[in-house]
Order: sequence, then structure tokens, then C-alpha cells
Amino acid sequence: MNKKNKSILGNIFYTLLAPVVIILVWQLASNAGWINSTILPSPEKIVEKLIQLIANKKLFINLGISIWRVVQGFLIGSILGLILGTLMGLFAKVNRILNSLVGILRPVPMIAWIPLLILWIGIGEGSKVAVIIIGTFWPVLINTIQGIKSTDVKLLEVATILEKKRWIVLAKVILPSALPSIITGLRLGSGTAWSCVVAAEMIAASKGIGYMIMYAREMSQPATIFVGVFSIGVIGLLIDKGFLKLERHLLRWNRMDE
Repeated sequence: MNKKNKSILGNIFYTLLAPVVIILVWQLASNAGWINSTILPSPEKIVEKLIQLIANKKLFINLGISIWRVVQGFLIGSILGLILGTLMGLFAKVNRILNSLVGILRPVPMIAWIPLLILWIGIGEGSKVAVIIIGTFWPVLINTIQGIKSTDVKLLEVATILEKKRWIVLAKVILPSALPSIITGLRLGSGTAWSCVVAAEMIAASKGIGYMIMYAREMSQPATIFVGVFSIGVIGLLIDKGFLKLERHLLRWNRMDE
């Protein structure tokens, strides 16, 4: 076995070590009766519930609805964050005008917007998507501004000396320089969007993974709650891995320079 294969196997071993040990101890403690199954079901019961929810398609239906809400809110929030972030990063006057407003609104927790959005828009899809838009917007905005402002001054000076047009400087110098920060903002925004949809569905929804978790709580079904929670974690991990791959693909030049 070569060093590369050994390294891969080593990474897999250390990645799975902690989860496997926890699950084994959890299952043994459940079998021994040390854990109250009505509060904390055993891994075996959770797997049985997972298979049941997959078989009756309830898990996929609720996940699909939540994912679609996230896609809508993430796209709108990202576009708004990129546009406004670019304007604030490029133009000092725009940044001065909006900076205090951003400073006031950004610390407000997403959960605090939900009652107002329900009051303004109702309990339909609009309020849930709006929460996701807000959650996505802030990290994309802040990282876009930071990325644009951190553009190497020497590159801008060279572009000025060569008398390049503004749109060429933006497309060829500023945006490529800001791209690592922008992708980080999108990655953070995607994670926030996923957590926002769950919060919104827990308060006002009749479908979705957040609704499934709340309904299971009301029906005293802890195994279903755990399936929902683990599903959220798995989807969140897949989204994050997707953005990491996208970052590696788009920023090959950045790694080569390093």
C-alpha cells in the first residue's frame, strides 16, 4: 500500500473514530437501561425510524420542500448582497450613507424578524423565503465589501497608469481579487440560509423539515426529532462541501500563486 492510500485510510479512520465511539457507547448504555428511551432513543431505534420515514417518503418530501425554500432565498439574498456589497465597496459615499444602517440591522437575530414578516407577509411561503433572504444577505454583503476594499492598491495603480476603463478594472482586477472573500460569504450565507429555514418552519409551517421536528415534539416522538436533526446536519455538511469544491475549482490560480 502506497503512502497516498495510507493517508486516505488514515483520514477516514480519524474522521469516523469519534462518531463511531459515541454511537457504540450510546447503544450499549441504552441496552443496559442506563438511558431513558422516551427521552433519548437508542441509535437502533433512530435507524429504524429513519428507514420508516424513507419508506413512506415523508423525510424526502419535507427535505425537498425545505431545500427549495433555501434555494429561492439564497439566490435572492446572494444577488442583493453582491450588488449592494459591490456598491458599498466601490463607492465611499454609498458606504458612508449605508454603513450606520448596516451596523444597526446586522446584529438583529434572524428569529426576531419572523413575527414581523408573518405580520407583513402572512404565514405563507413568502415569510419563510424572506427570512432566508435576510439570513443570506448579511454574510454575502459584509464579505463582498471586505473583499473589494482589500484589493491590492498596486494593481489598481498599474491599471490607472495603463488607463484602463473602469469596467475593465472592475472585471479584471477588483472582482478577481475579491473572489475568495465573496465565496467565503456565499459559503457562510448558505449555512445561515439552511438554519433560517428550519427556524421559520418551526414557527409557522405545515411542511418542511423544521415542521416535521416540531410536530414530532408535540407527538412525543424523539426518534423522529433525531432523524430530522441529523438530516439537517447532513444536508448542511453537503452544502458546505459543495462550496469548498467550488472554491477550490474557481481559485486554482490563487493556490498556484501561493
